[in-house]
Amino acid sequence: MSKSTRATKALEQAGLGFAVLAYDYDPDADKIGMQAAEALGEAPRRVLKTLIALVDGKPVCVILPSDREVSMKKLAAAMGGKSAEMMKPAEAERISGYRIGGVSPFGQMKRLRTAIEAAALAEPHVFVNGGRRGLQLRLDPRDAAKLLGAVVAPIVAGPR
Repeated sequence: MSKSTRATKALEQAGLGFAVLAYDYDPDADKIGMQAAEALGEAPRRVLKTLIALVDGKPVCVILPSDREVSMKKLAAAMGGKSAEMMKPAEAERISGYRIGGVSPFGQMKRLRTAIEAAALAEPHVFVNGGRRGLQLRLDPRDAAKLLGAVVAPIVAGPR
């Protein structure tokens, strides 16, 4: 498997330090992010999933720990909107340019406004999808948030 993707190229162009890790992707996994965390031997709070949602009908990228669910109410508020909902998978693939299970917040076809769960920035490093199923990027969450121009806010559902 090639470890060069639009995501890795975007990080290289930005001069960010990162590591590329490959793992055996399970297409039948119920929760892709949790399967990645288990395969990497990492805590789910450090393996972040990338979702594409709609806030007031406009696409946004959402990054949160793989063991948590996004609160649509908190996401809408963080992005200055009134309502939020998940984007349909086929549309998310079209907008991001990545296949579901391989959506990276970096190197998307169209740069989307991005929200990242605030708790992720407390971690010394996190993993995000590298733009291909079975590929993860290890990097500093503060670097990721800065490069993406992300809104950092509590966006997960329920108490921690």
